[in-house]
Amino acid sequence: MDVLADVDSLPSWSPLHKSVEVIDRYPDGRPHHVKATLKLMGITDKELLEYHWGDRWMVWDAEENLQQRGQHVEYNLTPEVDKTRVRFDVIVELGMPIPEFLVKRGKKLVLDVATERLRKRVMEYVHRE
Repeated sequence: MDVLADVDSLPSWSPLHKSVEVIDRYPDGRPHHVKATLKLMGITDKELLEYHWGDRWMVWDAEENLQQRGQHVEYNLTPEVDKTRVRFDVIVELGMPIPEFLVKRGKKLVLDVATERLRKRVMEYVHRE
């Protein structure tokens, strides 16, 4: 959860995130509203995200913008004996028709960041401590 809460560092490990600005935080220091600039397959998108946090989950929703009518992302963490299982769900309502092959390529890039690059970042974070 600490890695997910460290949204300021996203541009350092996510090739999709070009910039991130935390607008405000909850009393525990976790981000509440965040402005993010992303670039996916040559398309730059500016998003305003609202984060919500639980003990083992995190959710964000994006306001409508030029590229999408809405976006909902969830991370659910389940501790296991010597690891943590992470479930990632994303729902995106695109603002315009996009060819299916581009949608598939975009999904692959997003899933890589949400899983493999997150896993690598967590391992760096754990070994840093």
